[in-house]
Amino acid sequence: MRGGNFDRTTQDVGNIVFLEHVNVRVPDQVLATRFYIQGLGLTRDPYIMIGTENMWANAGQSQFHLPTGAPNVYPGYTDLVVPDLGALRERLEEVKGKLEGTKFSFRNDDKHVLVTCPWGNRFRCYAPAPEFGDVTLGIARFEVPVRPGTAAGIARFYQEIFHAPSVVTGNGEGKAARVRIGQLRQELVFQETPGDIAPYDGHHIAVYIADFSGPHARLKERGLVSEESSDIQYRFQEIVDLDTKAPLATIEHEVRCLTHPMYFRPLVNRNPAQRQPTYQRGRDPFMPGMV
Repeated sequence: MRGGNFDRTTQDVGNIVFLEHVNVRVPDQVLATRFYIQGLGLTRDPYIMIGTENMWANAGQSQFHLPTGAPNVYPGYTDLVVPDLGALRERLEEVKGKLEGTKFSFRNDDKHVLVTCPWGNRFRCYAPAPEFGDVTLGIARFEVPVRPGTAAGIARFYQEIFHAPSVVTGNGEGKAARVRIGQLRQELVFQETPGDIAPYDGHHIAVYIADFSGPHARLKERGLVSEESSDIQYRFQEIVDLDTKAPLATIEHEVRCLTHPMYFRPLVNRNPAQRQPTYQRGRDPFMPGMV
């Protein structure tokens, strides 16, 4: 037989195939536009949620859903891949004055730019890199802080309930459960964190899964389904120890099937470098690898 030995497990994607969106309420759509669209350089979806009661901000193939309401502030991080960190810093500097008096801030931090939104949600923005595959714009990871000693149970929960490749990394206070998602190399990360963790406030994430009925049956058997939304969607929010049923973490999952009509819906993404004084014909859309 020709060829070498390969670790085929590195290409396993498991049953969770896509982390589509992060949903947080925002009290002011104008400030949200200044931050997500002008600052981060994302694109307002032109087809859905085009009123003032909600905004969907496209980030590559993923989105942020931003309904109007009392703000959700999650205690972890969203890791976002952006095509150019220098251009990101320039845009954030441009909107700084317009976001004065809010919690907005940004600074360089190791290999990323740490950005805080006007209401306190935190983003680690990275340049494209091999660890993100060929993604040049999109949500790479969503990180949730959890109590020390819970990472192993959380990894087991995703392995057994969702058949998702999940591992525990780190040691001591650095332990984390990492759940692998799809061919875009996305992850859910549950980072063990000493000290107090802010209580869950209703924000959610949306994921698509290939085996839709199996996890539903296993969640329902344990009384964990929190919403029977429709025949193509359900929700749960409690992650528990599978032996003791003790709660390990809380984050609502909007779980969708692959027959859902919005699965991998083509999203419009603009090139935020376009300006009227320096306009270049034919470069309005964002293209991966565009300089």
